[in-house]
Amino acid sequence: METSSDYGAYVEKFLLSPPTSSPHAALPLNSLTFAVKDIFDIEGCVAGFGNPDWARTHPVATSTAPTVLALLRAGATCVGKTVMDEMAYSINGENIHYGTPRNPCAADRVPGGSSSGSAVAVGALLVDFSIGTDTGGSVRVPASYCGIFGFRPSHGIISTAGVIPMAQSFDTVGWFARDPTILSRVGRVLQRLPELVPVKPSSVIIAEDCFQLSSIPYDLVNRIVIKAVEKLYGSNVLKHEILGEYVKTNVPSLNHFLTQEKTDQLYNIPSLAALSSAMRLLQRFEFKNNHAEWISEVKPDLGPGISERVADALKTTEENIDICHSIKGELRDALTALLGDSGVLMIPTVPGPPPKLQTNASELEIFRARAFSLLSIVGISGFCQVNIPLKVYNNLPISISLVARHGADGFLLQLVETLNDKIKEEEEASQWKE
Repeated sequence: METSSDYGAYVEKFLLSPPTSSPHAALPLNSLTFAVKDIFDIEGCVAGFGNPDWARTHPVATSTAPTVLALLRAGATCVGKTVMDEMAYSINGENIHYGTPRNPCAADRVPGGSSSGSAVAVGALLVDFSIGTDTGGSVRVPASYCGIFGFRPSHGIISTAGVIPMAQSFDTVGWFARDPTILSRVGRVLQRLPELVPVKPSSVIIAEDCFQLSSIPYDLVNRIVIKAVEKLYGSNVLKHEILGEYVKTNVPSLNHFLTQEKTDQLYNIPSLAALSSAMRLLQRFEFKNNHAEWISEVKPDLGPGISERVADALKTTEENIDICHSIKGELRDALTALLGDSGVLMIPTVPGPPPKLQTNASELEIFRARAFSLLSIVGISGFCQVNIPLKVYNNLPISISLVARHGADGFLLQLVETLNDKIKEEEEASQWKE
């Protein structure tokens, strides 16, 4: 239950202090506090996976997830476990069992999920940073909705041991922070990166068609972010791409899913909608393999939206799963060729500001379709992505994302530190109308 001070972010509060043997002052996360999504093992606790029936039928963890241990050993203090969407199967952030964490930027809007409580804890100033997981968008979406930084790392770079799996082809451990310096410090600990040296991007590629999926006025992005890039790195680094066409040309295995897509919908970029279809099919298949036995045995009480999604997953067969894996490889190769070692892609994180609480599912259909078209770019490729919050627009949080090649996480973290200062300068200098 929500108390007036915690925004409904927590499932359970406790204190896990850094090991006493370490000289704290020298540690990279010394004196910082963090919260953990209720999907990570904490010794002596049950990882609840957002559902009371799961918590009731699973044992107490006998060890703590390596990612959590790494943060503790780096000097940070863990203050609790956070609310999440049931079985990590939503990007909304609403939970009928534990309550919906309150969006600190807009109390009448969803906080985003499935790492809802982790994002809210950071956005509401309850902790310095938090960790979550991102399979289909579960760090990137709540980061955008709560007006904070969120980082989804390259797939497979950070250990997911001691984390309940959702769909292993996409599961990543991500993190949230209010400023890019702490975001970077956490990233260096989790990925064991050296001190980062500034690197100029070889290109900043603006995916023009992707911005057509967003309700955020493109001239705002142009005035703020693109101007900041120009002042830092020169206009010659800026490039423009119709990403949907590039993907259609360079990912031939998508043809199977392209034929299934409706083309009469204005919001559709056909190749990215096809990417989304492939991602969600493979996600359903792997979710079924992970959890069908437990669902069949326990018959858990699942909330609206989640129960339908789970039922769909349980019907999934192996048909076309091999094509999904081919698409993953082809997209990674295609985007590696597009970006090179030190290029970045600029896209909207989500199609617009957070939807209102308890919006009817059918009303959300177009928004969700657009969202997964954007989210599947990194989901399928396994690249790294950072959500960068901008100032509010119409009193609601908005953001953009930068994407870099697989393994370029340190480069992207450093880039966002450098670029954010200039973005803030441009926001102050521009005639920003909220």
